[in-house]
Amino acid sequence: MTPTAERLKSDIRAADDPRLRDNSTRNAFVVLGALAVVLAVLPLVANDRFETIAVQTLIFAIIAVGWNLMSGYGGLFSFGHAAFFGIGAYTDAYLVVEHGISPWIAMVVGAAIAALAGVGIASLCLRYELAGPYFALATFAFAQLFLLLVQNLDFLRRTEGFNLPILPEESFWMLQFERGSDIYVWIPAGLLLVGLAITILYVRSRAGQFVQAARDDEVAAASLGINVMRVRLGAVALSCGITSVAGTFYTQYHFFVGPHQAFGAAVSIEAIIPAVIGGIGTIWGPLVGALIVGPLAELIESVLRDPPGSLSFLQGVAGLDVAVYAALLIVIVLFMRKGIYGTLKDRWRK
Repeated sequence: MTPTAERLKSDIRAADDPRLRDNSTRNAFVVLGALAVVLAVLPLVANDRFETIAVQTLIFAIIAVGWNLMSGYGGLFSFGHAAFFGIGAYTDAYLVVEHGISPWIAMVVGAAIAALAGVGIASLCLRYELAGPYFALATFAFAQLFLLLVQNLDFLRRTEGFNLPILPEESFWMLQFERGSDIYVWIPAGLLLVGLAITILYVRSRAGQFVQAARDDEVAAASLGINVMRVRLGAVALSCGITSVAGTFYTQYHFFVGPHQAFGAAVSIEAIIPAVIGGIGTIWGPLVGALIVGPLAELIESVLRDPPGSLSFLQGVAGLDVAVYAALLIVIVLFMRKGIYGTLKDRWRK
């Protein structure tokens, strides 16, 4: 048995030690509980502008948490998570507008469809041994394929998109509330907490340990009897399901979704950036990254709408957000290769 296989075998045995697993899980849930308290109280004391920034940040965080499961822990780098975000967004829009079905039901249906689509795409790529940049390009191609399909299907209203009907009164069942309501922050906050809880439980589980072993050394993991294909597809299903939930809430919050809002390449970038900035392959990294990217995106939009006199040349300029994200990524890659949270975590341990 190779040294790597020996190390993986000892890691797996350590993961089965109840003392180690329970302690780490308990600590993570303590942090999650503290985060829940903060998210519950914050909307009550914040100003009116807080809602827009908070919702955008929470949507970024949910997408990044989903992406991190597949690409951070599973080692399958995806550049096409817009496909799964879009499936959630369009499933909600279609079922709500055409059939009057509750968004909560549409959320579950969208997550199931996204998980099945993700497993189908990943199994096809893995069967033909696409890895690394080739896998990333394949996921990007599928996302663009979905974009083209939506733009050419009549029942999905082609390029027009869906406008959700506005109800005369608030309805939790139909996920509509008065604009400015704190519930619009609490719901995505709850969805984010659920996504983080799933991540914690999955990473500490046997399946989570196996998929990380396959990520680090596929051959050594297979030599230990791990079904690499199966554990990877499990991570993909969870990742795509969580990402689709963000798409569902996006549609409900904005009352509109179109092809580019759902399946555009910008959505895939928004999934990757927070995770990379915060720390890929960590539980809290995507959240840390989203807390930076979310307010930053709002700041960029405000500058483009109404720039100060010295920056008047930026008014209406397209692509400024991408340029800023690129600069951030360059800084992270040069000075904090494990992301902000990952780097600080390593320094704290030392």
